Amino acid sequence: MSAAKNGPGAVRVVSRVPRKPLRHDEDGTFAIDLWVRRDGAFDSDVALYLSAAEAETLHAQLCYALDDETATLITPADLLPDCRKGVRTARRR
Repeated sequence: MSAAKNGPGAVRVVSRVPRKPLRHDEDGTFAIDLWVRRDGAFDSDVALYLSAAEAETLHAQLCYALDDETATLITPADLLPDCRKGVRTARRR
């Protein structure tokens, strides 16, 4: 999620659309659907389009950034990327 101020006092928040998976379009790009809210109210929806190279770079950067984080028990093991499978924990909170 990302927040930015636009205009006097307006705060825009960008987040992924819940339960909507990443799309692989026919032209080879990947699309991530996003919601934009302004001051807490829905403003618009947009899609972030990434080439295969951009998606791979983002994947590598996220795996690196999450390296010290324990994989959550919310994500099923078969949906974790290979770079995250070794950090899964069996303990529950």
